[in-house]
Amino acid sequence: QVQLVESGGGLVQPGGSLTLACSVSGIDFNTKPKPVTWYRQAPGKQREFVAIITVSRQTMYADSVKGRFNISRDNGKNTVSLQMNSLKPDDTAVYSCNIEQYWGQGTQVTVSS
Repeated sequence: QVQLVESGGGLVQPGGSLTLACSVSGIDFNTKPKPVTWYRQAPGKQREFVAIITVSRQTMYADSVKGRFNISRDNGKNTVSLQMNSLKPDDTAVYSCNIEQYWGQGTQVTVSS
C-alpha cells in the first residue's frame, strides 16, 4: 500500500524559511523511482502546482515560487523535500505531495507576523 506523509509545516514570519518533507512508503525509490509533485491549496482557492522533481532530478517550479523554493529528493530515504525561503503571506496554504494517484494528507504552512 502506497502512503505519502508530509511534515515540516508550521507558523513562520514573513521572510522566514521552512523545509517540508514528503515521506513515501510502498514504493522503493531505489528500484522504481517516480516523479513527485508538491501542490498547495489556500483557503477559498483551488489547489495549485508548486514544484515537481522527475526521476532524473529535473525540476520545475510555479512562477510564484521560482527562485525561493527548492525541491530535492533522497532516494535512499524515500523522501522528497521542499525548501521554502523568503516566505510571504501569500504562501499560506496546505501543502500536499503527489505521486500518480496517491496523495498525502497535507501539512499546513502559515506565514504571518
